[in-house]
Parts: sequence; C-alpha cells; structure tokens
Amino acid sequence: MPRGLFITLEGLDGSGKTTQIKRLAAWMQKRGVTPVVTRQPGGTATGDRIRELLLDSRSTGLAPMAEMALMFADRAQSIAEVIEPALAAGRIVLCDRFTDSTEAYQGGGREIGSEPVLELHRLICGGLQPDLTLLLLPSLEVSLNRARGRNDRAIAQSGKDEGRFEQEQDAFFRRVWDAYRAIAAREPDRVAVIEGDLSLDDVHEQIVDVVAMRLSELHRV
Repeated sequence: MPRGLFITLEGLDGSGKTTQIKRLAAWMQKRGVTPVVTRQPGGTATGDRIRELLLDSRSTGLAPMAEMALMFADRAQSIAEVIEPALAAGRIVLCDRFTDSTEAYQGGGREIGSEPVLELHRLICGGLQPDLTLLLLPSLEVSLNRARGRNDRAIAQSGKDEGRFEQEQDAFFRRVWDAYRAIAAREPDRVAVIEGDLSLDDVHEQIVDVVAMRLSELHRV
C-alpha cells in the first residue's frame, strides 16, 4: 500500500487555519477522499491535556524551553497515536500546526533559535516532515485582531481561555511572522505561502488549487 500524504496548515493565530482545514477536508470528502484531521497541540487525550496547560492564560511563568519541550511531547504522542498509523495505512493527514509552529513561536518568538527546534524535531519526531505545508499569512494586524477577539468571545461563551499567547506584545508576533517567512524561503518546494488579507473563499480557492495539483501529481484524485 502506498504511504499516505501529510499536509499541514500553518500561520499566526487568527490566520484562519482552523476554518480552512475544515473546508479543505470537506472539499476532499466531496471527491471521495476522507482525510484524518488533527491539530497540535491536542488531537489525542494526552495532547489535549498538554494543550490546556500550554494555552491557558493562567499558565504564567512557563520557561521557553519548558514550553518547547511540552510542544514536542504533544507532537511525539500525536505522531505515535494518529499521524504515523494513518500515513502507514495510506491515508491523507491534515494537521493544524506541526514543527514549523514551534520553530516560529518558540524559535522565533521566544528567541530560542531554529537550531534547537530542528534538533529536537530530528530526535523526537524522527525527522518526519510534511509533504506539503500551506502557510496562511494575512497581515499581522488582522491576524492579531482576529485571534484576540476570538479568545474574548470564547471566554464569554464557554469560560474556556486559550489566550496565553495572545497576551504577548506585537514584537513577539513580528518575530513569529519573520520566522515563518524564513521557513518558507528555506523550503519553497514544501511550503506554499498564501499571503494577504483575502476573503475566506479566496483563501480556500488558492488552497485547493495547490492541493489539487499535488494530489494529481501523486495520482490520488
């Protein structure tokens, strides 16, 4: 059986990843392909507990290296429990965030640097890389306004607070933004950048164009 295809969506919080991964999954299902959809942090019982710790605003004083270690603990569990079994079974996996997020947020935003992130990726993830990464890059201002507004609404509606990162200063997110651009420049064959303050439909259209081409190349649709 041919190995499956690993597709990730990346970008700042508020870039529209969660909406677009749902729309991409629905597009695939209409074409007879049912992908495995997951997210990081989270996507497993253990990962969901790690996610709560990492994203809750009450998790104050978390050291950058501890934060990065938790991200990789979540990722190792996701690979073992969800991603690798699905790929081995020939499935398409759609994942909301992967190691690029750690390189951008902890490597760039926390100023740990790319080298420690990539070394941990090699050791813990066995070097597993996405076959295709869709990097959503609306303007920094738009992303932050969406993310902060979304978190305020979530707290008001459910009491669930996942806004620890949204409390960071704009300079932090500028470093994250720059790190994402550096990853895309370093790996242009893997990372497809969808940039600008586009409508949901326009972003979806660009995504499916890229994905359809990749699937056609692999004779998957």
